[in-house]
Amino acid sequence: MKDKKPTFAQLMKDAKASKNSKKCGMFLLHNGVVREDAKAKVREGKKDTKKVIGMSFDYDNKKVNAAIKKAYKMKGIYYIKVWLNKGKLKVGDDIMLVLVGGDIRPNVIDCLQSLIGEIKTKCVIEKEL
Repeated sequence: MKDKKPTFAQLMKDAKASKNSKKCGMFLLHNGVVREDAKAKVREGKKDTKKVIGMSFDYDNKKVNAAIKKAYKMKGIYYIKVWLNKGKLKVGDDIMLVLVGGDIRPNVIDCLQSLIGEIKTKCVIEKEL
């Protein structure tokens, strides 16, 4: 996973050159970024959280690949590309890029949500600093 971060233009060029690109009516990109508001504030509404100054981020490559393989089994999904960062990240740094291509909007949205959920809950270790 951890290679040089691809640009959006490169991701789309590769996706449209893929063998299944003609089956894709939609591509959807998720770009996760380190934010300064703590997860507890954003997700749980806690008001007494400190500002985040960075994040320690790592992942299990085998689990990520298994999540991708599982996502490919979803209805109407023909293209997936995942890039994950690693190490000590600063606010504003990219955490991940996830591109999903498929036949129609509902299938692509469902897959993207499912895949990111699986990556975030089962494949990565992230600690706000």
